[in-house]
Amino acid sequence: MLPNRPALPPLLQVARRLLLALAVLALTVLLVYADRGGYHDSAGGPLDLLDAAYYATVTLSTTGYGDITPVSDSARLTNILVITPLRVVFLIILVGTTLEVLAERTRRQLRLTRWRNALREHTVVVGYGTKGRHAVNALLGQGLSQDEIVVVDPQRQAVEAATADGLVAVLGDATRTETLQRARLETASRVVVAAQRDDTAVLVTLTARQLNRRATVVVAVREDENVPLLRQSGADVVVTSSGSAGRLLGMSMLSPNTGAVMEDLLTHGTGMDLGERPVTRAEAGRSPRECPDLVVAVVRGSRLLHYCDPEAAVLQLTDRLITIREASRA
Repeated sequence: MLPNRPALPPLLQVARRLLLALAVLALTVLLVYADRGGYHDSAGGPLDLLDAAYYATVTLSTTGYGDITPVSDSARLTNILVITPLRVVFLIILVGTTLEVLAERTRRQLRLTRWRNALREHTVVVGYGTKGRHAVNALLGQGLSQDEIVVVDPQRQAVEAATADGLVAVLGDATRTETLQRARLETASRVVVAAQRDDTAVLVTLTARQLNRRATVVVAVREDENVPLLRQSGADVVVTSSGSAGRLLGMSMLSPNTGAVMEDLLTHGTGMDLGERPVTRAEAGRSPRECPDLVVAVVRGSRLLHYCDPEAAVLQLTDRLITIREASRA
């Protein structure tokens, strides 16, 4: 599902068209009834309000049945100049509703086709529960745009919530290859697995890694015992939600201030932010301590060097830095 564009609710659009059609019908009934003496009913007798409504209905919706016909000059002139244009308007309203529905479906299909063809190096987030939403918020805080994130969830309510938040969402079981292919996972650069169950996370990781060997796969699980299984399944990073929460609880118990600092670092956009950035040309060849930000680690190739590691004493231009800096500067 693509993000909804601002528009009137479908029921409101139909109600407006229905009221307009009824207004046209009512106007026609009044015109016929006002000049009822100029019409002839094959059943005999003068026209009453019901006959006028009948004539207006069959005249606007069809070409009429011929049982009631205009015979006077004024009635025929009214049919030519007024009722016939009203019939055209009435048909436009009815046919226009169908055409608008078809046109909207066509536009959505074209948007979906263009989106699929243009989607590259995006992030697929599997699961839009509490963990998935926070992951998306963190990604947006790090500079990703909403167009670069695709949510996959088996629950329609979660998909609708993601769409309402301006994200592209796919409804389906992420353990199935076809579902992940609809999210264009084969062209993604990052995959976040935030499933509700650990066994589901394992299956999703296996399926994702089968489709895409180069993407970075980050998985959240509840139990520590499942971490080795996730790594064997192809996860690059495994975050244990229960273990991480327990460690933060223990840290906060011994030192509430330390726990508050950790929570601040994990909450993007407030206080201090923990992030990754490349080394600038001015910083290359210098010590991490000379950087404007507080450097806590250096990423060199596939290795992670802590700030106290002797190899990280001199920065290289190809390094990346894990830094702590003020949120306003992030």
